[in-house]
Amino acid sequence: MPSLKTYRLFISHAWTYGDDYDRLVNLLDAAPNFAWANYSVPEDDPLHGGTAAQLRAGLERQMKLASSVLVLSGVYASHSEWMRKELDIAAALGKPVIGLVPRGNQRTSQAVQDAAVEMVPWSTVSIVAAIRQHSL
Repeated sequence: MPSLKTYRLFISHAWTYGDDYDRLVNLLDAAPNFAWANYSVPEDDPLHGGTAAQLRAGLERQMKLASSVLVLSGVYASHSEWMRKELDIAAALGKPVIGLVPRGNQRTSQAVQDAAVEMVPWSTVSIVAAIRQHSL
């Protein structure tokens, strides 16, 4: 049997909503016949460097290695300055953004909708299919 392609994913995060991040990581880990590597910046291992420019450079380094960017698109994304910066970095690097609609949400962030190549519902099948279709 051939080996699976490993998708290098950067998951945009708003650490205030860390439960969604953790659920997504668990969902991807449990997806059948799917291999991935996490290029995100997790809360327990944040980027170090005090200035906004240093933090942005760190995000760029991480995202540059990713084959796609996953963004949780709850309305909170519209109010997160750093999430908007992550969307800008993804665009500048030419990384496809996949917007994830959290379970039960009727409204999603317009900023994420505008940046995303696809908005997908919160399900393993939908998320993995979008990653396979759009990743570089």
